[in-house]
Amino acid sequence: MDNKPSLFVGSLNYKTRDDALKAFFEQVGPVAKARVIMEKENPNRSRGFGFVEFDDEADLQKAIDQLNGQELDGRAITVNMSQPRK
Repeated sequence: MDNKPSLFVGSLNYKTRDDALKAFFEQVGPVAKARVIMEKENPNRSRGFGFVEFDDEADLQKAIDQLNGQELDGRAITVNMSQPRK
């Protein structure tokens, strides 16, 4: 993702893809980017987490408040602010 603040989304169903992640988060506001992280060895398999960026940064906290613990593709997801890579 870019240097824009983003959300970390964990506990994703291994079948969830970018388009489903984006559609789920668009109930909060317009999504700039949504990406499910895939395994390097098997690019068809999700690693079970992803990142979401909104067009309006005010939607970040709204998404945490509204979507953390909600069900996406049969799994309760976790939604937090992402931390910079070290």
